[in-house]
Amino acid sequence: MPIVPPTHSVERSLRRAGARIVVGLDEVGRGAWAGPVTVGAAVTGLRRAPEGLTDSKLLTELRRKALAPVLADWVTAYALGHASPQECDELGMTAALRLAAVRALEALPVEPDAVILDGKHDYLGGPWRVRTVIKGDQSCICVSAASVLAKVHRDTMMAELGEGHPAYGFADNAGYPSPVHRAALEEYGPTEHHRLSWAYLDALPRWRHLKRVRDVGGADQACADEQLTLGF
Repeated sequence: MPIVPPTHSVERSLRRAGARIVVGLDEVGRGAWAGPVTVGAAVTGLRRAPEGLTDSKLLTELRRKALAPVLADWVTAYALGHASPQECDELGMTAALRLAAVRALEALPVEPDAVILDGKHDYLGGPWRVRTVIKGDQSCICVSAASVLAKVHRDTMMAELGEGHPAYGFADNAGYPSPVHRAALEEYGPTEHHRLSWAYLDALPRWRHLKRVRDVGGADQACADEQLTLGF
């Protein structure tokens, strides 16, 4: 099935409602066992997007890496925000996502009047004016741009972290579940880059004592339930 290119449709509707500067946000790393959760923020205006832009997950690694520097020069502005594994453990994923998003927004050189947020859940909230869009990373140009920039940056970051922990395969799995990652966890346990409140530790009897227990609810409970499907 051919990929339908993203458009400025949602951004145009926000502009008609009075928003002058619209930013797209997308996250990467939510379901990883290791590494930060990262949120990309991109302001694109209404210019025509570079050829081939879409959700980063629909692009090959080679295409993402080639497109990222083109996007960095093309966008009006962009920034990235991170929440560390420790912050993910302490705050829960919903609050960690908000923290990373706020850091990205505050790092922008312009102040947005409205935010297009990928997905159906508004983890950002006030004081920003937020429009959630399911599959916004496929349908909205500014969110697609944020998706690619965030994904390439975080993948590069994880590859660099992996140089100190080669057994875990971070350069290939970016901290997400994989057979290599799973085998390293069983043998060596979690590193300082792992999230210790995540459900994968329940399947590691040798390392289960390291598990950080935190009450979860709402969106965080949904995230915890999702992790159970990523186990061993």
